[in-house]
Amino acid sequence: MSETSKIARIALAVALAAGGAMSAGAAETDSAIARGGRLYDKWFTENKAEKPTADHAAYPHKGGQYGKDVSWRCKECHGWDYRGKDGAYAKGGHATGIVGIRGAAGKDVAALVAVLRDRTHGYTDKQLSDKDATDLALFVSKGQLDVTKYIENGKPKGDGAKGEAYFNTLCAGCHGVDGKKVPNAPSLGSVADNPYEMLHKVMNGQPAEAMPALRALDPQIAVDIVTHLQTLPK
Repeated sequence: MSETSKIARIALAVALAAGGAMSAGAAETDSAIARGGRLYDKWFTENKAEKPTADHAAYPHKGGQYGKDVSWRCKECHGWDYRGKDGAYAKGGHATGIVGIRGAAGKDVAALVAVLRDRTHGYTDKQLSDKDATDLALFVSKGQLDVTKYIENGKPKGDGAKGEAYFNTLCAGCHGVDGKKVPNAPSLGSVADNPYEMLHKVMNGQPAEAMPALRALDPQIAVDIVTHLQTLPK
């Protein structure tokens, strides 16, 4: 084989490898979806935007007990279980009568961005940049779990023993094995009775915190961890 042919083959191999890497990079959306999940949780903390000081126009409980900024959080109307009025927020202090986002699963991301900008939702580009809106729409379209598969009657359907092993190796370094290590935060055991919120946060992370998001792993791992969380001391 001539030296020229060798160089050509090497160049082709490098190009193919680079193309494969670019394709893999382009295909990776889990990190953007996880960020969208954190924006769904509390966008103005995740993206460091100005905190809202007035109730959201579509929020029915004006001046409610949870604070005006809370009415702007997606989870407050649509729920940690994404089912809105048909889920865990069907009654109680968080009930709004607003539908969930389950029906938006699989929808076109650009169309969902337009929904975020419409008169009902009213998110400006100062509140959500184009990237923010796209990540949030990605989460709504591609990142929702059907929580009914993993949680039944408020109880996660996981293996607590496996969850303990996952927690102690993945989470305890920051949270402590008892869930009480993070300063200025409630113990995990004291908030674990809301498995929908816990599952959302284990999958996507905590807004603006260096918490791993387990979205790229089998969701059952997150469910097992949430099951273990309910055994931690309050």
